Amino acid sequence: MATDCAKSLLYKEYGDPIAVLQVTTQTIDQLASDEVSVKWLLSPVNPADINTIQGKYPSRPALPAVPGNEGVGEIVAVGSNVQNLCVGDKVVPNGPNFGTWRTQANYNFKDVSKIPSYLSLVEASMLNVNPCTAYRMLKDFVPLKPGDSVIQNGGNSAVGQLVIQLCKLWNYKSVNIIRNRPEIKELKDQLAALGADEVLTEEELRTTQLFKSGKLPAPKLALNCISGQNALEVSRHLAHSGVMVTYGGMSREPLTIPVASLIFKNHSFKGFWMTAWTKENTESKERVNMFNDLALYYKEKKLQTPLHKLVPFNEYQEAIASATKFDGRTGVKYILDMTKS
Repeated sequence: MATDCAKSLLYKEYGDPIAVLQVTTQTIDQLASDEVSVKWLLSPVNPADINTIQGKYPSRPALPAVPGNEGVGEIVAVGSNVQNLCVGDKVVPNGPNFGTWRTQANYNFKDVSKIPSYLSLVEASMLNVNPCTAYRMLKDFVPLKPGDSVIQNGGNSAVGQLVIQLCKLWNYKSVNIIRNRPEIKELKDQLAALGADEVLTEEELRTTQLFKSGKLPAPKLALNCISGQNALEVSRHLAHSGVMVTYGGMSREPLTIPVASLIFKNHSFKGFWMTAWTKENTESKERVNMFNDLALYYKEKKLQTPLHKLVPFNEYQEAIASATKFDGRTGVKYILDMTKS
């Protein structure tokens, strides 16, 4: 029995997001006993969302589909058998391909997670992907100690900004590589204010004596979201037996690994995909601890969200177009404001 209507962005085929996305209206059915009705408030636009719509991502929902992997919503109704969730609670998705680019929908209560009330809507909307990616890559690949160095490219990306802050919190030294641009000093100052120990352009990385001089120890961990020549230059500075973790390929170029890195430096090259980790750890203690840590950091103002811009849902084309043209220089996360539909 239909009781209400909701708007959503829908795509029926893969392709250019601007071309294939369309605003549609659906009816919201009466709640089942084990369901909650969620009114979505904010939903970020991530590169993975764009790649999924384009059909270039390994995680493909059945078509037609509503995009959106993360967001924050408010429960507006609960089924008779739902426990531990109430009207007014703020929730986030409990898994990938959730379809958050819509104003409202019904879900099994196990598919959403309640979040602390002290988190802001922006903090909550971006909780599932970028902070968790930064957290897991710093925790899971190398047993880092205070004073150890971490090097990353994409230092001004959303994940990059969170890596900087977590390194500062955990007393690691972060070396952050960014692309050159006219306002380079302003960007370096911005990242330094977040806690970056060093910020280098790609050109500066090629000639730096930062590690050879002993100013900082050679990095045990490198984080790569660019690949191509950029990642090759980063890997040259890894300490013996260091690890490079690749979680993106924004250059759309392959990752090149020199033979000497494997034979003489014993470097390891691994990959990380937050979606896979979440699927494997949906109900794990590690996931609960991670969310508790991140929420506490936000509460204590030790962590701040990456630079972002809210875009009304009815002006979604701006956010989609900007995300599609992302060139590594913007450093701004676009968030759909679903309340302005």
